[in-house]
Amino acid sequence: MYLVNRNRRLRSSAALRELVQETKLSSADFLVPLFVVEGKKVKQEILSMPGYYRYSLDLITEEAKKLYALGIRGVLLFVKVNDEDKDNTGAAALDPNGLMQRSIRALKKAVPELVVCSDVALDPYSTYGHDGIVENGKILNDATVEVLAQTALSHAENGADIIAPSDMMDGRVLKIREALEQANYVDTAIMSYSAKYASSFYGPFRDALDSAPGFGDKKTYQMDVANRKEAIVEAQCDIEEGADIIMVKPGMAYLDIVRDLANELKAPIAVYQVSGEYAMLKAAAEKGWLDHDAVMMEQLIAFKRAGASLIVSYHATTALTLL
Repeated sequence: MYLVNRNRRLRSSAALRELVQETKLSSADFLVPLFVVEGKKVKQEILSMPGYYRYSLDLITEEAKKLYALGIRGVLLFVKVNDEDKDNTGAAALDPNGLMQRSIRALKKAVPELVVCSDVALDPYSTYGHDGIVENGKILNDATVEVLAQTALSHAENGADIIAPSDMMDGRVLKIREALEQANYVDTAIMSYSAKYASSFYGPFRDALDSAPGFGDKKTYQMDVANRKEAIVEAQCDIEEGADIIMVKPGMAYLDIVRDLANELKAPIAVYQVSGEYAMLKAAAEKGWLDHDAVMMEQLIAFKRAGASLIVSYHATTALTLL
């Protein structure tokens, strides 16, 4: 009696395994988060994100050139706003010469072909660290959406290719799309954080931008970590409102959500491998408990295998050197 089917046959060498590999990574799979700060010649390591930095405007353009030379085709911009520029209205987010606006202009001038995605939310600009305008301890939805739409339009006017609202206010995608269309920015895409969970994995990111909530938490607008079907509802709403790409955030603990959305929807899906995921791997590798590069690549493959079209990752440059 002979075994007709031996599943190990195609695993017998590295070359055979590569030939039949179902999921592959390339430079085109990544969006790289970039953190921008005021000043000149500033490169600040984020202590809770070893090996990752905030850059001043003059250095962020040099970093972008290096990324593009590596094959990276898109970046996701975040700004660290000075405390004196924060308030409860998002006024600094609308400044035509604000740090985000200047950053977009500088990147598009330095690397015209680079796809620049701009984060749209009020938490970096808020004295309260929340994603919306606060009144009597409550985050206001509709008033916030008005500011977000004008912020998005300001980013488009300065050259952003993709607007990335990360706030989770209801109706903000439609309001942003209407503002862009009315101003004839019809080709500016929207990548909506559709399934952004009220996760405990965001701590190091909030260190990076000094944007931790000053009171309470974000559970009244970010999704309940226990909910699954709700993600499909959120994503469908955003697509109907004009989103071109939908996002799941965080990553590894939400691969079921990525797969659900890939099964249900036709839009491209982005997944954000967040700061806590990055920091945990760095810490475990430093202790010698995990092989950093092997685990990193396994995680990145998992995102693609689950159905992600794009991966927002702090590991992107390291991964590409291995690839």
